[in-house]
Formats: sequence, C-alpha cells, structure tokens
Amino acid sequence: MKLLLDTTYLLPALGITVRSIPQNLLEDFQRRGHDISISAITIFELAAKGAKLVSDGRLSADRVERGLASILTDDSINQIALQEAEILKRAIALRSIKVDFIDCLILASAALRTDALVTEDKELRDLASRDEARAKLNPMNLAFTAYPWRKVP
Repeated sequence: MKLLLDTTYLLPALGITVRSIPQNLLEDFQRRGHDISISAITIFELAAKGAKLVSDGRLSADRVERGLASILTDDSINQIALQEAEILKRAIALRSIKVDFIDCLILASAALRTDALVTEDKELRDLASRDEARAKLNPMNLAFTAYPWRKVP
C-alpha cells in the first residue's frame, strides 16, 4: 500500500522522541511492503520544529541537520512536490473547510499520490472521511483513507 506519513512520524530522525510511536516505524512499514511518501512541506515542518528546539537549547543544530539530511537522501522515502497543479488545486479547495493550509497540502498530496494518509491527528483523519472533503480532494484511489499508525493494515 502507498502511504503518506504525517510529519510526526519523522521527528525521531531529528532526535525528537514521540511517545507511543516506535523509533523503527518507517522500517516496519517498509518491511511490511508499504511504499512510503512524505509531502515536501514535511521537510519545512521538520526544519521549523528542529530550529525551535535548537533555539530553546533542547537539541543541537548538528542533530537537526543530520536528521534532515538522512531523510532527504533516503531513496526509500518518496517526496511529493507541492508545486504540482493538481495538489495545489485540491489543497486550495479544501482550505474552505480546513483552516490549517499545511494540513490541506498534506491531505491533498496523500489523496492524489497514495492510498492512505497515516496521521495521529484525529481531526485530519475525520476530515479525510467526510463527503464534503472527499469531493474537494477527489482521491485517485476511491478507497483512500486515513489511519493512525497502529491501524495501518
């Protein structure tokens, strides 16, 4: 199954522990045969979160740089560009019902390029299943859905 992972699942690469999310989750998904993708906006979100923690003295700049480099050079993680017209079209349409445009971009990227969005954000998962949102997203896979990591088949 083609999965788009939300930003939360990549935080461990920067040295940020997220309770209840295993450190080896990406490897587990790949071992189970899933194709992993992320939205390009995820790199921005990771850099912003890392920079905040560096500024607060809770993380080293080197750790953030190495973590981002490891994600950017990992050929097993597909990056979905934001400038694709169909992604932008869907994200802009979705914005009328979801205030957070970054979430709109992530959900639009997932609907266009993958079978499922994996996110811990219950609101985002609920949105992905609403008829109004699905009409705006026009998923390529009609079975497109959103799961928390524990429910990914």
